[in-house]
Amino acid sequence: MTQARPIALSCGEPAGIGPEIAAKAWNKLRDSCPFFWIGDPRHLPSGTTFAEIESPSEALEACSSALPVLTMPFDGAATPGHPKAEHAAGVIQSIETAVALVQAGQASALCTAPIHKKALIDGAGFAYPGHTEFLAALADRKQVVMMLASEQLRVVPATIHIPLAQVPQQLTPDLLRTTIKITVEGLQNQFGIAHPRIAVAGLNPHAGEGGAMGHEELDWITPLLLDMQSDAYALTGPHPADTLFHAAARARYDAAICMYHDQALIPIKTLDFDRGVNITLGLPFIRTSPDHGTACDIAGQGIANPTSLIEALKMAQTMAKPS
Repeated sequence: MTQARPIALSCGEPAGIGPEIAAKAWNKLRDSCPFFWIGDPRHLPSGTTFAEIESPSEALEACSSALPVLTMPFDGAATPGHPKAEHAAGVIQSIETAVALVQAGQASALCTAPIHKKALIDGAGFAYPGHTEFLAALADRKQVVMMLASEQLRVVPATIHIPLAQVPQQLTPDLLRTTIKITVEGLQNQFGIAHPRIAVAGLNPHAGEGGAMGHEELDWITPLLLDMQSDAYALTGPHPADTLFHAAARARYDAAICMYHDQALIPIKTLDFDRGVNITLGLPFIRTSPDHGTACDIAGQGIANPTSLIEALKMAQTMAKPS
């Protein structure tokens, strides 16, 4: 029998809600979903029951009675709501340590708490638009895919953290083709869907409306989808994005590929804001994350909702189970 392994949870921004929701998630899950937190225990909410561990294997026993913490000392305490540049190196090291433990087989999956990008830039010259791109660099992967998933919907933005004005230039046939391939492989290998059905949104309103509102659909998106259909990919589209997300439409596909960030994230956050999970496909390990930011405006008040983190941990556990 394969020895169970816990999930590694990086600390995220210490001044945000990450430490609070980590404690709340442990209190809810206990040993039903074993995980350990990598960070400075001084940043956890006052009164948190935690146990310092020296290796991930110790988390399996500790998590029934305390939040297992793989201690990583930071430069000073955290002040809720006020990110500090001097904490940037520690936040980055927490992520790097978690990745190393997953790649070494000591943890079953990686779950990441939200980061504060400006604090990382100011404090450590962080050169990545977000977690997704940083993890791709750590794993030496040229392209990965960001999927947002809940029980109601799975969506993938082909372009991610770039200005809307840059989307038509960044959205290329090679990018879209690779995004589709990685998405299909992820649904097969990590979700157990043998023949994934993929719906692809158009770039322009009404999917270009026959060229009246844009030519990308006619010029290359439709030909690319037809070419991939000939390779046995179950693709439909390009669909008008405004008719792709009602209940009857969602029943016809396993994931929707969208052309830019908000086209994908608005529908899932509208349908299932608290339970959406951010998943990175195309990495050599499982990575999930809550689908929200650091929420520094409510940090330290005890009111942060841990549901998305709980769902991210549970999804990582499900994805890590042998099929």
